[in-house]
Amino acid sequence: QVQLLEFGGGLVQAGGFLRLSCAASGRTFGRYRMGWFRQAPGKEREFVAAFVWIGSRYADSVKGRFTISRENSKNTLYLQMNSLKPEDTAVYYCGACVQGSCDTQNDYDEWGQGTQVTVSS
Repeated sequence: QVQLLEFGGGLVQAGGFLRLSCAASGRTFGRYRMGWFRQAPGKEREFVAAFVWIGSRYADSVKGRFTISRENSKNTLYLQMNSLKPEDTAVYYCGACVQGSCDTQNDYDEWGQGTQVTVSS
């Protein structure tokens, strides 16, 4: 199994930026596609971004503002979040994608515990 640990969340003003990190252990990190999801209070967990073999994939709500990247030598996945908006407030989770197109929860078999991102207006 893979263990995932997210960090880098926090409180930021609208228009600001944060970089989330997800440290992976227990598997050969570079063999797996990885992604980010988020869950706001009272809402379902939703797709944010995924790093797939042919490139990257983003939700329309974050396209142009967020960038997913990975550093296999450090077993780490990143999410650079710029021009943050209050509606980006959520707990952000990284996951290991094992099937499909990596844009639905069912495509993932492992999740981290999440990191809180709060954007004030």
